Amino acid sequence: MGKLVSETEIKSDGDVFHEIFRYRPHHVFNMSPIVQGCDLIEGEFGTVGSVIRWRYTHDGKKKVAKQIIQAIDEEKKSVTFKMIEGDLMKLYNTFIITVHVDTKGESNLVTWTTEYEKLNESVEDPNTLMNMFVSLTKDIEAHHLK
Repeated sequence: MGKLVSETEIKSDGDVFHEIFRYRPHHVFNMSPIVQGCDLIEGEFGTVGSVIRWRYTHDGKKKVAKQIIQAIDEEKKSVTFKMIEGDLMKLYNTFIITVHVDTKGESNLVTWTTEYEKLNESVEDPNTLMNMFVSLTKDIEAHHLK
């Protein structure tokens, strides 16, 4: 299993950032050109066990990801998504993404964590995906600072 962590400080409201990924991920496409859509496949937005399909651009290519919301922690302001289908599953046996917002003090810190198991040793670590998450974070922040 591999693990990557990326932290980005934001000036926009951290509570709002958390609420977007918990209750309104389908609004992200209005905030960033990286995401072309987010559809609820099963369940309800904001609830564990719900299934969501993302359409996004990564490394200049259109991709899809189907995820189940594995965990939500309101106290820690985190949402964990487990990949169940899509382009990343062609490279990884397991792929879990957690987005966490620390809202202490004046600034807010958005932390993205990926935990993954590669299909084989020739598969690269998902560094460019982490870069995409940082760009997505900055796009959402810019949208809310308008």
